[in-house]
Order: sequence, then structure tokens, then C-alpha cells
Amino acid sequence: MTIAPRKRKSRRGPILLVALVALAVTAYVVKDRYYAAPTVTMMTATVTPGSVEETVLATGQLRPVKLVAVGAQVSGRITSLAVGLGDRVKAGDLIAEIDSVTQQNDLKKAEASLASVRAQRSEKEASLTLARQTLERQQTMVSQNAVARADLESAEASVKTTEAQIAALDAEIQSSEVAVATAEADLGYTRITAPIDGTVLAVVSQAGQTVNAVQSAPTIVVLGQLDTMTVRAEISEADVVHVTPGQKVYFTIIGDPDHRYDATLESIDPAPASIRNDSDITSSSSSSSSSSSSTAIYYYGNFNVPNPEGRLRTYMTAEVNIVLGRAENVLTVPAAALGNREPDGAYRVKVLNTDGSTDERRVEIGLNDKVTAEVKSGLSDGDKVVTGEMTAAQRAASSSSLRLGRGGGGPPPGM
Repeated sequence: MTIAPRKRKSRRGPILLVALVALAVTAYVVKDRYYAAPTVTMMTATVTPGSVEETVLATGQLRPVKLVAVGAQVSGRITSLAVGLGDRVKAGDLIAEIDSVTQQNDLKKAEASLASVRAQRSEKEASLTLARQTLERQQTMVSQNAVARADLESAEASVKTTEAQIAALDAEIQSSEVAVATAEADLGYTRITAPIDGTVLAVVSQAGQTVNAVQSAPTIVVLGQLDTMTVRAEISEADVVHVTPGQKVYFTIIGDPDHRYDATLESIDPAPASIRNDSDITSSSSSSSSSSSSTAIYYYGNFNVPNPEGRLRTYMTAEVNIVLGRAENVLTVPAAALGNREPDGAYRVKVLNTDGSTDERRVEIGLNDKVTAEVKSGLSDGDKVVTGEMTAAQRAASSSSLRLGRGGGGPPPGM
């Protein structure tokens, strides 16, 4: 009797099942540890009363309210300079003197010419008197038929000729008087005096230097009135539409940023300074219009500020704030909490409820300085608004950077 061999039971099935289970467990652990959705924490801020000021920022330059370049109107050598850098002068004070020999000689020539013409006129007046006497005698003698009529006509012509010569000399006298006045003025120009009260800001020409005033007036010194300074602030074309004269302004200077100077905007230039170089004004060429379109356009806003202590100096840089509006004791919210602006001007804001849920509210905003915004409606005092979201990894990175410091260096010595 033949006995059939027993089949061996296969173990592959259980092993495969165990392997699959282990793989699933491993995948779950890996997913849970490395691919789990990060926990998100909402960053919030509380709606509180406060102040909001909306301003336009501009960079300005300080200049004296009056700035005058005192120049020479005649040519010559500067014989003396009566002022120095930083001196204060009054209107009419002597600034400099120019060698006046040439101007004195020109005046003497003009006066001599005038005297000569006046002497000629005196001579002609005597001739006219004689001619008139001769005419009277001729008229008497003609009435008595003692002389010919031709002699009378000759006497009349002599009177008229002498009168015309005197009239011509009168015109020459006027011309000579003008020449004398011009020579006197030129002589006076050799004494250069201050046209305004002010301070000597620059000495351009020195004693002994020769100046030539034929084509242009050479500058001797520059005077400025420093008791009042003018600020010319560059306002961009994007901001100038919101700015009008009469608005409050304040500014600081680089050397003293903690001191605030207050003033009122007085005027805005109707065109940018670049219009002076616009070739379309002086020629028919329009090729410059395309090249200038890529440059920034600025309009100057002007205002004055008292400078009694002289702390503000010429050409200092001023960081100017033009106040568009200011609200005191109003509800405020961080600008970061505002969503996109809707067509009617309202914003959507997320509000965190006490149970941890969030609601979206429609909020009307007033002034907004890009950091803090004025709430007109839609929120109440104490509401918590969502300003952003932060994951656990971001919180850890932020905490680490705070411990290390802004520069990323290690802990301070001794830690």
C-alpha cells in the first residue's frame, strides 16, 4: 500500500501580512511625525482708543528767506574788501571797493563835454540877440524904404537859423547830462554796498582780484537773511494731489531729530523745476518728452519758519511731514488687520471670538497712516482682530532669533 506524501503548509502568507502591517504602522508614524498639518496660532490685536495722524512725507532743503548774490556792475581791480565770512551787515554798508580811476576819468570827460556844449549855447544865445536886433532895424528901415527887401529877408533867416542851432545845442546838452549821470553812476558802482540786511554766507572774490563785468555781473559775496528760513519740500506727483496750502506741517533736521519745528504750508509750485530745461518750450523738438517720462516728478511746497537762535543753517536737509488729517481719542486698529479694500471703501476684518472661532466683519475706516487706522464703524472697544497667522515652526524661529539677538550672534558674555 502506497502512502501519498503530505503537503507542507506555506508560511509566506502570514509573513507577508505581518510585513504589510509593519509597513502601514511605519508609514503612519512617519506621517504623524513629519507630515502632520502644522498647528497655526492666530496673532491678534485689541481695538483700543488712540490717536491717528495721516501725513505726506517729503524731503526739503532749508534756505534763507532772502538770498542775494552781491556782484560788481563795473570792471576793475578790487582794492578793498570790507567784510568777512559770517559778518552781519546792514543795507547800505560797504562791501567792497573797485579801482575807480577809469570811472573818474570818464566822469571828468562827460562833465567837460557838457560844459563845452553849454558854452556853445551861450555863444549862440548872444548871436541870436544880435540877429534879432538886426531884424528889428531892418524892419524899421524897410518901412521907411531905406533898405532893400532882400536885407530884411536875410535878417529873418539869420534869426531862424540861430534859433535852430540853439535847439540842437539843447538836445546835445540833454545827451551830455545823461552821459554825466551815467559816469556818476559807474563811479558809484565802484563802491559795492549791501542791498539787504543779512549775513555774509560766502566770499567769492578777494581783494586784489580783477573782475570783468562786460558779459555778466561777477559775484563778490553772497548775503542771506537767516532770521527766517524757507523750506522747499519735494512732494511727489502721487502725493501732491492730496496737499493744499494752509495745511499744518512739521519737520526735523538730521542733526537734531528729536526737535520738531511746526509751520504752515504756504504755497505749492504750479510746475516742477524741470520745466526750465524743457526743450519743447524753446524749440519745436519733442524728443525730450519720451526720455523725461521715466524720471520722478516732484513739486516744491514752500513754507517759512522762524530761526531766532540760528540753529537752522543754509542748505540743511529737512524731513517734512505734511499733515493731511489728525483724529484724537478714536477707536484704532492695526493696519495689518485690514483686508482688501472693497469698491465702496470698506474693509473686511477677522474678529476672534471668545470660543476661539472667527467672524468676518465689514469695517469703515477713516484716517490710515499705514500702521494704525481709525475705526469709524464695525468694531467695538476691546474687540480682538486677527493681524496674521504663525505656525509652531515660525514661533520657534522667532523665539530663537530673539534669544540670539538681532544680529544673530550668541548669548552675551557670562551666559
